[in-house]
Amino acid sequence: MVTGEDAEHIGTDLADKRWDATRAWAEKQLVEGEHIAAVAQLRGGWTSEIGGMDVRGPSGRRSLVLRSFVRPFFVRHAEGLLTREAAVLRLLHDTDLPAARLVAVDATAEYCDHPSLLMSRLPGTLRLGGEDADWRAELLARQLLRIHRLPVTAEARPRDYQAWTSPERVRPPEDTEQRGLWQRAVDVLRREPPQYRGCFLHRDFHPGNVLFTGDGDGLRISGVVDWVETSWGPADLDVAHCSTALALLHGVSTGMRFADRYVAAGGALADDPVDHLYWRLLDALAFAPDAQKVAVPWREVGRADLTPALLTQRLEGYVRALFDRYAC
Repeated sequence: MVTGEDAEHIGTDLADKRWDATRAWAEKQLVEGEHIAAVAQLRGGWTSEIGGMDVRGPSGRRSLVLRSFVRPFFVRHAEGLLTREAAVLRLLHDTDLPAARLVAVDATAEYCDHPSLLMSRLPGTLRLGGEDADWRAELLARQLLRIHRLPVTAEARPRDYQAWTSPERVRPPEDTEQRGLWQRAVDVLRREPPQYRGCFLHRDFHPGNVLFTGDGDGLRISGVVDWVETSWGPADLDVAHCSTALALLHGVSTGMRFADRYVAAGGALADDPVDHLYWRLLDALAFAPDAQKVAVPWREVGRADLTPALLTQRLEGYVRALFDRYAC
């Protein structure tokens, strides 16, 4: 999801008759005297349609964001996803984490045309280019550590993490010349998951879900979005997911350095390198062989260089680098 200058004003979506019920529901969530003055489609989302709302009223202007699941697969799972995100946003309301504030949720489309969640709009934009990539990675590591350190009561603890792949589901790239490497990686996943110290996970933390403001020394994280997969599990798994994304976006070395940045910031990962390798591969192999799929929204916001061939090359190089560093 993106905001600010990355928003594209449209005359369809929430202005379309297919969205009449959703817009009427959203209007009912506003303060008396407010109205939706304009709607913008926000680019950068993959699992859902994201709409930005310019709200005006007696107290001035404010901005809201509407997330709606419209694809059949996500509609089927929307109740769990949106209910979980709503609960997480309530939990984060009084913390210092830069998350949106929940306004309302209709997880079963009782009132809306599609399952939807309405929330405040965070400042900032996505920054996915090469400029300041190292500094952004440093800020990402520090922010992820703050998420992991969030104190959560047993009652508020989210569900345990779910793996996004398995040995049976991994398919190596069709044109790979390193099938032995891929088989070795799959074999790592055949072991039982390592024991771990659990913590609060974003579970989908990567540069495409983080907003920034400022430039240079003034660059700051202004928002973390997309809390639908929030879970309880090993810090290694969140680190793994962001590392894979950085490897795809900026190259293998950037992805490999992220765990070091996290540890340098004060984070703790698995003591045994082989255990850490398991979590890293559990994430990386979830991208095989469709690494280009995750890059669709990245290309929409300017990373046209992320071709399927380049992404496949980077993913394979990243898997090889993981073995070089962590395998015994």
